[in-house]
Amino acid sequence: MKKKNNMLSKRSFFSLFAGMLTVSVMAQDTASIKKPEVSKLKSYGEVVTAKAVSSQGLFTIHKVDDKYYFEIPDSLLNREFLFTTRLSKVATGSPLFGGELMNGMIVSFEKAPNDKLFVRAVTSVAVCDTSDALYRAVKNATVDPIIMVLDVKARGTDNKSSVIDVTDFYLKENLISGFGAEAKKIMRTGSPAADRSFILSMDAYPQNIEIKSMKTYSMGGGAPKEGESAPATSSVGVTFEISNSVSVLPKTPMEAQVYDPRVGFFSDSYQVFSDAQQRVEEKRFIVRNRLEVKPEDLERYKAGELVEPKEPLVYYVDPATPKQWRKYIIAGINDWNEAFKAAGFKNAIIGKEWPENDSTMSLEDARCRVVRYFPALTPFSYGPKLNDPRTGEILQSYIGWSHSQIKTLHDWYMVQAGAVDTEGRTMKFNDELMGALIRADISRTVGFTLGLKENLGSSSTIPVEKLRDKNWLANHPFNHSIMDYNHYNYVAQPADLVSRKGLIPQIGEYDKWAIKWAYAYTGAKDFETDKKIRLKWITDNVKSGSKLIYMGDQGGNPSDPINPSAQWEDLSNDGVKASEYGVKNLKIAMANLLKWTKTENGTYYTTSDLYYTICDQFSFLIRQAYSQIGGVRENVANIGQEGEVYAPVPKATQRAAVAFLNKEVFNTPTWLFDPNVLNKWAKPAKKEHYQRFQDNTLMYVINEKRLLRMHTAEMRFGKEKTYTVDEFMTDLNKGLFAELQTRQSVDSYKRFIQKQAVGYMLQIAQAGDKLPDGKTDDLTTTDVPVVMRSHLNKILAQCKAAIPAYTDPIMVAHLKYMSQKIDNYLNPKN
Repeated sequence: MKKKNNMLSKRSFFSLFAGMLTVSVMAQDTASIKKPEVSKLKSYGEVVTAKAVSSQGLFTIHKVDDKYYFEIPDSLLNREFLFTTRLSKVATGSPLFGGELMNGMIVSFEKAPNDKLFVRAVTSVAVCDTSDALYRAVKNATVDPIIMVLDVKARGTDNKSSVIDVTDFYLKENLISGFGAEAKKIMRTGSPAADRSFILSMDAYPQNIEIKSMKTYSMGGGAPKEGESAPATSSVGVTFEISNSVSVLPKTPMEAQVYDPRVGFFSDSYQVFSDAQQRVEEKRFIVRNRLEVKPEDLERYKAGELVEPKEPLVYYVDPATPKQWRKYIIAGINDWNEAFKAAGFKNAIIGKEWPENDSTMSLEDARCRVVRYFPALTPFSYGPKLNDPRTGEILQSYIGWSHSQIKTLHDWYMVQAGAVDTEGRTMKFNDELMGALIRADISRTVGFTLGLKENLGSSSTIPVEKLRDKNWLANHPFNHSIMDYNHYNYVAQPADLVSRKGLIPQIGEYDKWAIKWAYAYTGAKDFETDKKIRLKWITDNVKSGSKLIYMGDQGGNPSDPINPSAQWEDLSNDGVKASEYGVKNLKIAMANLLKWTKTENGTYYTTSDLYYTICDQFSFLIRQAYSQIGGVRENVANIGQEGEVYAPVPKATQRAAVAFLNKEVFNTPTWLFDPNVLNKWAKPAKKEHYQRFQDNTLMYVINEKRLLRMHTAEMRFGKEKTYTVDEFMTDLNKGLFAELQTRQSVDSYKRFIQKQAVGYMLQIAQAGDKLPDGKTDDLTTTDVPVVMRSHLNKILAQCKAAIPAYTDPIMVAHLKYMSQKIDNYLNPKN
């Protein structure tokens, strides 16, 4: 399961570098030094001639023959503008699609000497009150970089505006109107060809300018990567239709709102300096949309009555969207109205079909929020946004949704919920079922455009038994947040008779709380007063174990999370029990795979796709179990709140995780190895897919970092409250080498795992033989290598004792191989 990351950051920052330039002064002819040319201003009529076609808006636009001019009023100098670049139409094979964001930058225009305008990138990295003495130092240390200098061709007729030629600005590559660095890398484009690039139109609106151009680029980024296709015309260049937008940032900024890590919102910040400080402060605020109460409704709002916002958040559905899915997309958008009721608003968010016959509307108008439907072969859904760096106000956003996302939703539903929902057992779902899956996926993506982040910990607060309770699920979502990253309820069993509503994600209690916290009007007059109110809401409502808990991305390796409560595709407060139920459903799906994937005149490619999805789901269930071992739970809290911030996963849970791994992972999963299924498409020429999961699991559990965490937890919390390394290895080896106790035969898959386990154990033991290097994760001075040597000795003794009981030559050779390998390390003189 993949997700597409936002391609571009919300604004561009630049570092200024000072360098030393050595100049030779020997016998230099000063007369030969050329002075920079100073452009001569022309009269207004010489530039904006009688042939000019002009339109009024944010700037006045003049078209004279093939030249385009902006007439910028002096009143807008030093104001901040958001410049964005989007694709409109793309060449065949393009890795990005029409509507996707390629660049975004906030700049300002400023008068410069010699009839020029400076264009500065606005970085907004520090502020200081002008009355403070420190203000001068801050101002001198935070000069915004000049990234472009533009010639003024003429002054306006009233001498209150500047006319600049923007033809080349939009046809040639530059930092503002061209592709961003990351976009160029993805697209592998070089420079645009002047003779094959044209401005198609410029339209002026009161708050923005919209430009459409056609550019033909050389291909300068090297050959496509494996699995990618190059545009069909890459040898002669590629042509794109591009939309550029210029919009002015609000003169009166939206009031910034405090950020707190206990509620999951994207954030922005800047540094605040003052004379009274003893350390520099950071003003951090959330990223959100402007949603305001109408003045005439304020009293009704304060009285608790739901009111409509001054300007609702309107999302349009791309007219390229297949008609049968549009109503479900609109429903997924409108579902958030239930959350906005918690903030005191009704009809706060509105999903609409695009008005195709309205000539005043344009899909390329950056002001419009559009659910763009892309004909992509790669499945994805994402919601990028650009925000005001002063306040966090979301200025532009859209949703990118891939046509291939439908297949992904289908496959995951069949694998995770097909055992329960009989209509999820066919290769083509009916429109009602597929529409419900699309609706949930769109709803989650809309959440990102509202400023919300993934809440990976929300599922950990729901008792596992509730996910099998049809009556509870009839009235509650299976997760408290749709922003958690899991697909469907794979815990529910066929006998539970859970309805479809209990299998598909919905907006939950956390989502309502988060929207209330971010969007409710408090009546506060300033940032600090508002901050106190909202932080008290958190203190009063968010308790340890509460359904309002937020846990974001914890960093580190997502395949081996330190905090098992915050990971993708996990469910319930008992990850091990949830994995056990998940495996039961996977066994049903695997047993019926050929039947469920059968199509008329079809091939086994679809069957193989679903098989690998089953394998992926199994790997998630395995990770949900092994992450408990040595896991550390985190509960973010402020000073004065009850409970510990960090605590080890309970010993019983860790022990249950090892038991699960021994039973379902290290014992050969014959249910996943049905030759009647695999022989239909999988050539037996390499390691079986599942063996990689077994090996990866061993690598993650017998791992320096995990064992060091367990050792550190034992030192801090004591043996009684922790699962020690010795206890862990004892339980693990009881399963890995169980056959040696009963003298049972071991199949080739289990023999592979046993040899791998010995190899990883030897690595840990050898790590203790090194000299200490001062690293924090150095095992040389811990008890871990000692424990590992002890268990290797036990395995050596078990192997030697078991050899006489076996007659199978392969089994005997296997035991002698492991014995010799261990003995060579433990007793090198032998």
